[in-house]
This record gives sequence, structure tokens and C-alpha cells, in this order.
Amino acid sequence: MRFIILTGMSGAGKSTALKMMEDFGYYCVDNLPIPLIRTFAELSDTNEELQKVALGVDIRGRVGFKEIEQTFRFLKEKKINYEILYLDADDSTLVKRFKETRRAHPLALQERVDKGILKEREQLSYLKKNASYIIDTSKLLTRELKAELEKIFVHQQDYKSLYVSVVSFGFKYGIPTDSDLVFDVRFLPNPYYIDELKSLSGNDAAVQQFVMKYPQAQAFLDKLDDMVSYLIPFYMEEGKNQLVVSIGCTGGKHRSVTLANFLFERLKERKGYGLRIEHRDIDKDAIRKG
Repeated sequence: MRFIILTGMSGAGKSTALKMMEDFGYYCVDNLPIPLIRTFAELSDTNEELQKVALGVDIRGRVGFKEIEQTFRFLKEKKINYEILYLDADDSTLVKRFKETRRAHPLALQERVDKGILKEREQLSYLKKNASYIIDTSKLLTRELKAELEKIFVHQQDYKSLYVSVVSFGFKYGIPTDSDLVFDVRFLPNPYYIDELKSLSGNDAAVQQFVMKYPQAQAFLDKLDDMVSYLIPFYMEEGKNQLVVSIGCTGGKHRSVTLANFLFERLKERKGYGLRIEHRDIDKDAIRKG
């Protein structure tokens, strides 16, 4: 039996994730009151038709929420194996999502959304601390979240609760504010000044060949790959859930895109953490000129 308790911050995507789990063949129940988890677990343990269960639990089901520790203790005593999937997102993302949907935060009442988020983090701290998997959805597209859930709950892949984002950007548009590691590749020759390459980007083979033909580009990639790969296990040990590696050039279209793509391909060969790539400024020059 696989018994999943899906919880986390309001606005982090729990309802969406639960629908995905249903697509994976799990029997799903959303907003289940804490006292009923015991009953559901015992039922699943004896019912062959309920061998894949996912229960949505959050602070909307306030009834018995203080009983959560006793509930988990009961499951352990009954030797019922369970896993906790905790979905999180940074405060600014959560506030933005609530404003976009015009929903009130369930703990905000008459206060601002950020006050409700703070209260919720405090109430969910025990669940996050004891989570089997933590997925930060701040930067994830819906399809990327589905891919991560599929790795864990369909393909049974090892997951270390770290999501690595490789981001290319242009310095003239500003460094991404959520960057953890920032690298400047403006020391490389610029394809922008080559007429036939100017309109292309680091996603095009011609630009990639131009950038990577220089020994310093290859040496930089090797050292960058080595350092990021070295650091990732330590970030995991510290409990970090999101790592943003930002690579910048002048406009964010040629050199940074090329190096970001090559680093992404190398990191993709390793397993144990989520991985995505984003070219933040790749089209901005075209938009400005238009």
C-alpha cells in the first residue's frame, strides 16, 4: 500500500497536485479532517482496492488539526506506512497567486494576505519538518510539477526535495532577485557583433558553435559543472528546496543562453533532484525594438 498525505501552503498547488495523483491511479480525497485520517488509513490497510491513496490535508480542515502528531503516532503504532508530500512556495509568489484569483487566504480573515501566510507557516511547521518530500512550486509550470510527481509516485525514483533552476539573463535587465548563484559570462566573445548571428539566440546551433569554440568557454563550463555538482549535495543536507543558478551576459540572448543550455544538459544526466531551465530575457531585445 502507498498512503500519501498531501499538504502544504494554501496557493502552492495542492488541489492541482491531487488531481494529478488521481490521474496516476490514486484514490484521492481533498480537505480531509485530521481525525478521519486514522479511519481512512485502517480502511486502506484492509481493502485491496485502496492500495494507492492520496489525502489532501490543509488548514481549511481546522477540525482536529492539533491532533496531527497523535495521528502520525497512531499510524506508526499500527505499522501503517505513510508519506508526507509538502508543497511550498515563497511568500511573494503566494501573495501574487491569491491576488490573481481574488481569493481570500483562509487564515487572513480581515487582515492582509501576507499575515495569513505567516500564520499558516507557523501552523504547518510540524508537517513540513516531517515531510517525506518537499516541492517548491514558486517557479514550476503545471507540467513541470506533474513531471516531478510522476518521478516520485509513478516511477518510484529517488527524490531529495531539491529543485534546481538554471536561469539565463541579461545584466542590462537586472540580476534575477531569487538567484542563489550568479555567474557572469561577459568575458566571452559576443556573437551579437557577428551579423549572421545577431538575430539568432543561444538556442541556435550556429550561436552555440561560435560561443563554445573558444577554449575559455569550455573550461568555464567544466569548472561550473564541477562546482554546482559539488555544492548540490551540501544544499540538500541543509534542507534547501530551491536552488537558482543564474548565468548572465549583456542582453541575455546569446552567451548566457548557450552556457545555461550546456549546463542544463550536464546536470540532467544526474538523478535525485528536480531540474528546469529558463531563459528569462531571450526575447526582450526583440520586444523593445518592436
